Amino acid sequence: MSGELSHATVLLQEAVEALQLKTEGIYVDGTFGRGGHSRLILERLGPSGRLIALDKDPAAVAAGRGIRDARFRMVHGGFAGLAEILDGLEVGKVDGVLLDLGVSSPQLDDEARGFSFRFDAPLDMRMDTSSGPTAAQWLATVDEGLLGEVIRDYGEERFAKQIARALVAARKEQPITTTRQLSQLVAQAVRTREPGQNPATRTFQAIRIYLNQELDELARVLPQCVDRLRAGGRLVVISFHSLEDRMVKRFMRDTAQGDKLPRSLPVRQADVPQGRLRLVGRAVRASSGEVAANPRARSAVMRVAERTGEAGG
Repeated sequence: MSGELSHATVLLQEAVEALQLKTEGIYVDGTFGRGGHSRLILERLGPSGRLIALDKDPAAVAAGRGIRDARFRMVHGGFAGLAEILDGLEVGKVDGVLLDLGVSSPQLDDEARGFSFRFDAPLDMRMDTSSGPTAAQWLATVDEGLLGEVIRDYGEERFAKQIARALVAARKEQPITTTRQLSQLVAQAVRTREPGQNPATRTFQAIRIYLNQELDELARVLPQCVDRLRAGGRLVVISFHSLEDRMVKRFMRDTAQGDKLPRSLPVRQADVPQGRLRLVGRAVRASSGEVAANPRARSAVMRVAERTGEAGG
């Protein structure tokens, strides 16, 4: 299968339905990927509707620019720059934002990208191949202490110190430039691992997240989404690991609670400041049928919140 058809979009119907599309609304697909969500949104928009799609990956941008639709705009850029991008397009408020986080199947399956230990390939791992250091370049100079912190914090790896020590020792003998080198070195440093999981899984995840500033960018975009949503507009976020989901869950919960007043303060419930978001339903996971068809969907979690119409919003 080729291009956009090679990528099975996770929670496709559920995510687009959660947006509660208005046929003439303005929407943002913050992570175009290969366009599964964007194409379905365009199918359901009316003639005056508008969809703005963002992606850091030049390959995804090239796929997006193949869509010939006057209602659609493809932008090469990460979602952390959402407000600036919308300003550049002279767009104020929008009716919905969709964020499908993490690495996509085409990125994982393209051995040249260096995201996967399934291939012996150059160690790249950049979402945006047009800028920034590769994983190999970063590993060549990173301090052992920082390397251990990254693997521990972003990979939730209990053998982070041992892995960092092994990698720093190994690079003195030979540069670490391929995915196979990295995975073999990690395997030698990890004493035990969960059944069925490659010992390098957590380390690859950690380096990728750090290199692409994935959690930092997520923290930056969530408040921008709230600022740019019209009252009644929806924020839909699909995450694929616990660090992302934890951040999204806490942000939505805290923003829905609004300003917290001391319990002893004599204020009527009607006068308590309203939160800027309203939580919509519970977390949604892929069905057993979707997971059977696409095993990568098993870790997906979708959370939805709606912009309230509080004063000043």
